[in-house]
Amino acid sequence: MSESEGPERMERLRADCERCAGLCCVALPFAKSADFAADKPAGKRCGNLTEENRCSIHARLRVSGFTGCSVFDCYGAGQRVTAREGTVSGPRLFAVFRVTRQLHELLWLLTEAARGGRCPEAEARAAELDALIDGDVAALLAADVEAWRARVGPVLEQVSERARAGLGGRDLRRGDLTGKQLRKARLRGATLRGALLLAADLRGADLRQVDFLGADLRDADLRGADLSGALFLTQPQLNAAHGDSATRLPDTLARPGHWQDHVSPVPAPARQVRGTARAKDSRDGGARARGGRSRGAGKGGRGRGR
Repeated sequence: MSESEGPERMERLRADCERCAGLCCVALPFAKSADFAADKPAGKRCGNLTEENRCSIHARLRVSGFTGCSVFDCYGAGQRVTAREGTVSGPRLFAVFRVTRQLHELLWLLTEAARGGRCPEAEARAAELDALIDGDVAALLAADVEAWRARVGPVLEQVSERARAGLGGRDLRRGDLTGKQLRKARLRGATLRGALLLAADLRGADLRQVDFLGADLRDADLRGADLSGALFLTQPQLNAAHGDSATRLPDTLARPGHWQDHVSPVPAPARQVRGTARAKDSRDGGARARGGRSRGAGKGGRGRGR
């Protein structure tokens, strides 16, 4: 991948609701819960969607009980599918969107893995996915997404191991760190693949070159944390967490709108995370080739508004 191709593809994988026909608000289901104030089956228009296919409560999603919608990101699948709307419509259109959204998430991860020419295999897989998405609709709908995750997983694992080599990072994959006090923890180069970090206190933590593939960051406190150079961190993961203007992010991700815009103090002294390193799990390459866990029954939320 050339120096220009990477940023260009990343830009195409950013959600642009102005160029989308509100597909996520129709195609995806959600269930009444702490994340959604109402039930909605797949294929039915959300009651908050206007005739112009814009969210009427975007500016107040969280206070209106639709936190899940503020978390979701389609990775640019919405505008890509909308652009081919003339060739597919109705339920078939929604099915194409659902598949494309999942493949776009894999494209995002592969594009990150291939940046700077560090993994030609990742670029080759990304090119295959692009061809599949733009090709025959029937073939796209028949695509085995789980099989694609299994193919992509080992590629991401190789990139992660090379990027973290020599840093002495801990293997905390699939660890249950729910609610853990990890303020100012020195976690540089660790792998947190598939780890549960719900409501974990990571204020001021050193999270550089940490592999976040599949980690659950819901309500994690990232105020003042350094995530620069983090591996396979996605926008939905950030959207589900809390941070502030002192949180350092990879240049491919945007600071969520609900994050505080002031620097919060980070009390407590620095501490080292202790514990026995977990054995590597070969299943991570397949089942964890995704950016985060979903919130709610299918939709999980929406990262950018209309």
